Amino acid sequence: SQYWPHSLPSLDKRRLEAFTSKSKLSYNTKFAIPDFKVGILDSLVGLSDELGKLDSCAESLIRRMAQSVVEVMEDSKGKAQEHLLANGVDLTSFVTHSEWDMAKYPAKQPLVSVVDTIAKQLAQIETDLKSRLATYNTLKTNLENLEKKSMGNLFTRTLSDIVSKEDFVLDSEYLVTLLVIVPKPNYSQWQKTYESLSDMVVPRSTKLITEDKEGGLFTVTLFRKVIEDFKSKARENKFTVCEFYYDEKEIKREREEMARLLSDKKQQYGPLLRWLKVNFSEAFIAWIHIKALRVFVESVLRYGLPVNFQAVLLQPHKKSSAKRLREVLNSVFGHLDEVAATSILDASVEIPGLQLSNQDYFPYVYFHIDLSLLD
Repeated sequence: SQYWPHSLPSLDKRRLEAFTSKSKLSYNTKFAIPDFKVGILDSLVGLSDELGKLDSCAESLIRRMAQSVVEVMEDSKGKAQEHLLANGVDLTSFVTHSEWDMAKYPAKQPLVSVVDTIAKQLAQIETDLKSRLATYNTLKTNLENLEKKSMGNLFTRTLSDIVSKEDFVLDSEYLVTLLVIVPKPNYSQWQKTYESLSDMVVPRSTKLITEDKEGGLFTVTLFRKVIEDFKSKARENKFTVCEFYYDEKEIKREREEMARLLSDKKQQYGPLLRWLKVNFSEAFIAWIHIKALRVFVESVLRYGLPVNFQAVLLQPHKKSSAKRLREVLNSVFGHLDEVAATSILDASVEIPGLQLSNQDYFPYVYFHIDLSLLD
């Protein structure tokens, strides 16, 4: 899943061929780059900086889109890779067989125009991504909040989906039915004492509706005028009176809201997943085109005019061979920049006025494509 786009002066073709034939550390293929209009060299310096920023933005965008596919698929996230394709093929195949899309990004246009086209395309995808995910995630959050009300113990969950109309005395001017949570060890005490916790409690009016690991939910019917007194006596005996009154309209509204959210989520799921699949492909293709542009611009700046270089895509056979592959490349092509090569081989060398890192500067044009973070 690691790919290294390189470029070397065509005069070094023999060295490249020798390296390719002898090295067993990587699989090497041509990296297709068209003949662009160079224009003024000074403009390439600014374009180089702009492409560097665009490269980072594009990579960040496709990683967020890949993560969004996983999150949207939820229980089916193991199949997310089926949706992370580029032009209908897996990412590895696309990278190793990529060709410049002349129809979408005409190479005859000035480089600035090509870069601007890609930048606007990615900006639009990012804007749409934020909007679509915000809508879907708001819906998902509202649904999860409703579902959470049906979870937990009797103290925290909603009771509207547990009780029924038949459990209550309704439409009475004098009587009211309360719900009381009784700890399991206190069931016997409740049955013996609930009628005497206050005056005007209806005898034999209690009924166990449901229970969990901690306790049970009981009904009790009494006169409205003694509600507060009954609550106070119940607390003293470790019985918890729930702040719940049966409202058929409210219960119906909650159920309809749950059904609506489930329906809306189902309706949005398919279109959102299809949009992510299509636009992930577009963003990934644009990213690889940015890599090609960077190789071209940096090669012209490094090797000069006329344009005369060869671009190659290296894929290290395994992660453990990457370091050795880099050492071999630096050894074979170090003559392209003797000062830089020296600093790479000896990190202790200091060059006045110039800061070089043996990790980010090489005597040839080099970039990196990492697909592992999309797994």
